[in-house]
Amino acid sequence: MRRFRRFLGKELDVTRATDSNLLSKWGMKVRYAPDEPDDFDEFEFGLNHKGDGDVAFLVAIEKGKIARMLFGWTVPDNPDMLKPMKDEDLEELLENKGRDLEEFFESVTK
Repeated sequence: MRRFRRFLGKELDVTRATDSNLLSKWGMKVRYAPDEPDDFDEFEFGLNHKGDGDVAFLVAIEKGKIARMLFGWTVPDNPDMLKPMKDEDLEELLENKGRDLEEFFESVTK
């Protein structure tokens, strides 16, 4: 996850981060976005890795700036739940989708 550290502390452009046309470029979609972000809030995105929207990644913001990122497996019968990824699953995800994720963060941060 070191490759994403450079985005920590950067401002999240909420309009771009929730633009479905832009997100589709990387096979992503918004799973949750607050209408008006609070001082501390989270955005959740779906990402196709081994299936349709099988990976969720959360971007937590604090005062508009990225504070942390989290990846997990979605649970099809419970959309509010995420299962943790094993290290090898995360490595495989980043090997296959890492460049797309970097492009996403480059596009939605200031």
